[in-house]
Formats: sequence, C-alpha cells, structure tokens
Amino acid sequence: MNKLSQKVIAGNRSALAKAITLVESTLDEHQQEALSIIQDILPHSGQSLRIGITGVPGVGKSTFIEALGKHLTAQGIKVAVLAIDPSSEKSGGSILGDKTRMHELSVDELAFIRPSPTAGSLGGVTKKTRESILLCEAAGYEVILIETVGVGQSETAVHSMVDVFVLLMLAGAGDELQGIKRGIMEMADILLVNKADGDNLINAKKAQVQYKTALHLFPPDPNGWTPRVGICSALEKQYIDKTWKTIEAYINWTKERGALQRKRKEQNRYWFHQMIKNRLENDFYSQNQSQITNLEKQVTEAKLSPSQALRKLFL
Repeated sequence: MNKLSQKVIAGNRSALAKAITLVESTLDEHQQEALSIIQDILPHSGQSLRIGITGVPGVGKSTFIEALGKHLTAQGIKVAVLAIDPSSEKSGGSILGDKTRMHELSVDELAFIRPSPTAGSLGGVTKKTRESILLCEAAGYEVILIETVGVGQSETAVHSMVDVFVLLMLAGAGDELQGIKRGIMEMADILLVNKADGDNLINAKKAQVQYKTALHLFPPDPNGWTPRVGICSALEKQYIDKTWKTIEAYINWTKERGALQRKRKEQNRYWFHQMIKNRLENDFYSQNQSQITNLEKQVTEAKLSPSQALRKLFL
C-alpha cells in the first residue's frame, strides 16, 4: 500500500490535502499515483453521509455549512467540507475563499475544509469531487458537505454523488420560483428558506408555505418521500438542530427501504459512464487536433458551415 494512502487512512490531514491535490492534478505522473491511492483507500470509503448543498448565489451556502458543521462537531462528529469555487473563464483562476468565509469551522479540529476550483467543469462541482469524497471518507470523516457554485444549468451533477440534496432558498417565493430551475426543485430532498430572522422571519414563513404548495405540482418521489420544506437562519444559528433532524429522518427513510444502497450503486454506474465519455472526448481531440484546427479556421471564416465541417471531420 502507498505510504500516502496509509497516512490518509490514519486520518492525517496533511496527507489528505496532498492526496486531493494529486487527484486534482492534470499531470500524468500525479494521475498514476492518484489512481493507486484511490484503489488503496476504496475499502475504507463509503461509510459517511454525503450531503449536497446548493442554492442561488447570495443565499448563504457558506454560512449555512459553517452553522451545520459546528452543530455536528459539537456532537463529536468529524465533518469534511468540499467547497467548490467558480473558475474564471478568462484567466482560469479561482478565489478559493471558503476558508475565510468559514472562519469558525476552519479552525475546528474535527473539521476539514477543502476549497477547489471548478476549472471549467459544469455541474457545480469539480471533475474530481467524487474522488475527494472517497478520500475524506477513508480519512474518517463521517459527514461530507459538498457546497456547489450555485444554481446553474448543469448544477444537477451534484445530485449524482450525494445521499441527500439540500436546496437553500430565500423569502420572496414568487420571484424566486421564477429564478430556480424546475429540475433542481424536483431533485431536492429538503428545501430550506434561509435568513429566517429578524424582520424577515414572517416573510420566510410565508415563503415556506409557498414552496410547499409549489412542490405539490411536481411528480411524487419514486421512494415515496415527500420533500420537506423548512426555515433556518444560518447567521443566527436558528433551526439548525431541526434541519439536522430532518436530514437524519430522510437518511433513515432511504435506508429502511434500501433506497440509499440502490442510489449509491446507480451513482457508481453513472460515474463510470461519465468517465468513459470524458476519456473518449479527450482522446478524440488529442488525436484529431490538426484536422479540427483546420476545419475550425474554415468555419470561422465562413467557408464551411459547422454542419459541413462536422461531416468532413467524421468522413
């Protein structure tokens, strides 16, 4: 077994951070070592509770994760946070500011926070988020919180790697419902109206009722679970305990019906096929780069239509 793998399994935080860095690296030598480490730690993974947190920018995802994380560590539960920061399309850079936004949790001995750039990956998560989850599980973290970049067209990718999907909302449901993709709401297991404090508490409770009504318009969950709609104030740490009880209720529900096991198997299958697609795409581009570049030039100069260029490429 790889020495780094042994350190990860022993719960060494520095080793865990280094292993995730290797997994995220695009260098071939790093990828070879990363594959070896993932194979080593695989038997030690899979025991955690994986929670996806999403919502529109500004809804308070980081504040909520810190509040929930501190609630769990206070009970002696080890928590890992995989926080995804959007990469700039121009520079490829990323701010990676989640550690500064989660100050209390970042200094908690029972917590591990890893901000990672999307690096152009769609779906609100990075291409290596799944491997990072496995590494955190092998290191002994019992709850993995995955914060996504915010609701977007392909945000639903996070749903393919978590056990419970939490959607944070804001008061003012009429406007918000227009801005939230229907597909995201259909996938959510739990909806929470955040910032339910002070003068906004009444509005939050009204929004809670509106969201409950809206959910009745959606098809029922195949497992029979009715998505719960709650309120919370991440800033004031209000209703966080109730939120955790709702998450536990959902997990118990899925475990009792064997749905959690089925979901994990389906997610592994989906993960495998996504990797096949990525590999085929990368191989195709690398093997046909000169021809693609030539046809691309003709398309941009309007000498060929994209459809004609595609036909030539596959002749």
